[in-house]
Amino acid sequence: MATDAGSSNTNGTINGTANGTMQSLWADKYRGATVEDLEPPPALSVKPSDPVSHALMSAFERDYTHLTVISQENRALLGYISIPRLQQLLKEHKVKETDLVETAMLRFRRRGTRYKVITTETPLEELEEFFNGGVDGSGAQEFAVVTDTSRKFVLGVATKSDLESFVKRRA
Repeated sequence: MATDAGSSNTNGTINGTANGTMQSLWADKYRGATVEDLEPPPALSVKPSDPVSHALMSAFERDYTHLTVISQENRALLGYISIPRLQQLLKEHKVKETDLVETAMLRFRRRGTRYKVITTETPLEELEEFFNGGVDGSGAQEFAVVTDTSRKFVLGVATKSDLESFVKRRA
């Protein structure tokens, strides 16, 4: 659906800016803030060979909703575990607590996919655009893995609720 410059749509964004990017109604509240200003907690990673029960316990101890899954050999980022999704799989008996994380993890697609690198220096407007699916047409995202610029180290995980809480604190 086409909209006029500056008109709002149902998800709270404004379309049609001069450079074609989506601007949030909150964009003026970011005031130059970056992902670092969210103070994302350090990423909590598990290995594909860890039991599901270990992933659940680790997430609950730290009140995390997403865990990154890394390779045992070289600590490469392989995918992630969404705790709400994992709880649903357990409830539906599609996964058991004794199963390995690799049976329940969501793998990152490697081939033909261009990744948006999210670092501590990424402006919050870009992070919001990433969450809303405006980056490379990748679709809405639940969370962002925060890495260094070379994508060698996972520094943390930022969620849409982290961004919303930040805006509310600054209002």
